[in-house]
Amino acid sequence: MIIDNNKAIYLQIADRICDDIMSGTSGAGERLPSVREYAALVQVNPNTVMRSYELLSQQGIIYNKRGIGYFVADNARADIYARREATFRNETLEKMFGQLRLLGVTPEALAADYAAWLKQNQ
Repeated sequence: MIIDNNKAIYLQIADRICDDIMSGTSGAGERLPSVREYAALVQVNPNTVMRSYELLSQQGIIYNKRGIGYFVADNARADIYARREATFRNETLEKMFGQLRLLGVTPEALAADYAAWLKQNQ
């Protein structure tokens, strides 16, 4: 697990679960590991995993079948995509565009750099 010292561990776990859903590792309707199983997997306190599961449940990404466990919601992938795209556009791009302006990078140069990156990372 990648550690981001600027982000709470339960949020990092929630992000990891979302990454698994986005990549197809965990699909709609699939059961997630129990809180204890996941805690052992990522080597954290079960209460930390429980906070992650509760957050994702509140967001509609996963749901709980009482006595059975947590499952990936049918719309989870689309919801995660929409949230991440909004965050990217509203936060990441805003910061990036400010840096580009400060550095004097033109839209044409940025487009050329992005095209070259896409070509290298196909």
